[in-house]
Amino acid sequence: MPVSSLPSRYGIGTLGKEAYRFADFLKKAGQKYWQILPLGPTSYGDSPYQSFSTYAGNPYLIDLDLLVKDGLLRRREITACFWGDDPEHVDYRAVFESRFSVLEKAKARGWQRDQAAVRKFRRENSSWLDDYALFMALKRHFGMASWLEWPDEAARMRDPKTLNAYRRQLREDVELFLYIQFLFFRQWRDLKEYLTGLGIGVIGDLPIYVAMDSADVWAEPQMFKLDSRGFPTEVSGVPPDYFNEDGQLWGNPIYDYKAMKQDGYGWWIRRIAGAAKLYDVIRLDHFRGFASYWTVPYGRPDARIGRWVKGPGLELLGILKRQFPDLEFLAEDLGCPAPEVQKLLARSGLPGMKVLEFAFDPKDPSTYLPHCYTEHCACYTGTHDNPPLGLWCQEADPREVALAKRYLGLNEEEGFQFGVIRGGMSSVARLFVAQMQDYLCPTEGSRINTPGIPHGNWRWRMKPGAADAALAKRIRAMTRMYGRA
Repeated sequence: MPVSSLPSRYGIGTLGKEAYRFADFLKKAGQKYWQILPLGPTSYGDSPYQSFSTYAGNPYLIDLDLLVKDGLLRRREITACFWGDDPEHVDYRAVFESRFSVLEKAKARGWQRDQAAVRKFRRENSSWLDDYALFMALKRHFGMASWLEWPDEAARMRDPKTLNAYRRQLREDVELFLYIQFLFFRQWRDLKEYLTGLGIGVIGDLPIYVAMDSADVWAEPQMFKLDSRGFPTEVSGVPPDYFNEDGQLWGNPIYDYKAMKQDGYGWWIRRIAGAAKLYDVIRLDHFRGFASYWTVPYGRPDARIGRWVKGPGLELLGILKRQFPDLEFLAEDLGCPAPEVQKLLARSGLPGMKVLEFAFDPKDPSTYLPHCYTEHCACYTGTHDNPPLGLWCQEADPREVALAKRYLGLNEEEGFQFGVIRGGMSSVARLFVAQMQDYLCPTEGSRINTPGIPHGNWRWRMKPGAADAALAKRIRAMTRMYGRA
């Protein structure tokens, strides 16, 4: 359940009252984990997988009611803004246009008051925070253009004298973005402590790549395959397959793993340390990229022309596991089950994923069928890239739906969605995860993301009151029946 999908009066889900209500709902429903999407500030296409920073928190998720309670905002200042008029979908334009104006008011009231706490926060996050705040201030100064398009070449290439001049010139905006992060992490810390007190862990998703237009690439270009002017020489994607004849061109810069290795993979260690402040379990997105990854020459219109390159494999994964012995990892090993990926998964010891919506191809019996599972895996109904079950049963090949009905013994009294959930819940998989929409059973407009479609995603929101006591009771009954409560 994305945090952004929670109900709120201000256009998008936040870390406020409704997040605490959802935590209580999870407790009543007997759940042990809440899996969320990445929490970073969203950029291109409003995607949490294209963030301005791998460390920073999303300003949209800061709860405004909590800022009113803290004396940083006046109620009329937020009710006067337009936040969108559809309670079931995020209007990102409205949120963008209103959010920063109210956060500027909060900063004006709180910057001096909170100086001691802000200084402490700044020291604790010195490895990334100052670069990020200056990066965002410069983006504002240059009309939010990508840093590759900034007209000041010296700022693009991080000339020290130029950056010091901009720190003075853009001091107000630099302070704003510092303070926004202070507010975000304070609210997240409080919510996370509340969840921990309820016995609920947080599963977070770590995108394998970072966005080209990010403070991460701008601040440490030596860790990426870039040319002398900072432009990428190669970008990420996946090759053509059954689903897309052009492949998928993601466009993220490719890591310079040789430089990273010479640095002892310090970049990755710092990144995981940042994620460990947010999550109890980290799902490693696109796990196959650690075995080998597809690179496309920069400037190509699609991903058809590219090459496979050997990834860092167990060398990097072993370092991360040794560096973070108390942190749990989950491998997103979906896609074509290449032998090298299966071998790396086995050698790493990480649990992989099984997705029920991928299981029922009548022409090709799948290892995603529950009777094939071992305990050392996580079973999902679907991911954020799949339709919720209510949509899947309408859109999938009728032969797949028919096989699902026969295999799982589905019936009208139980309902299609809850029958599929039962199939996963009753499996031996150590972890079972369903999308919140699978329990709520909506259809049209409830999908989180459609891969390959760059706009109109990440918008679904839960109706106020939908996560009620009756639903919690039904979920808890099934969870207890299969020994997962």
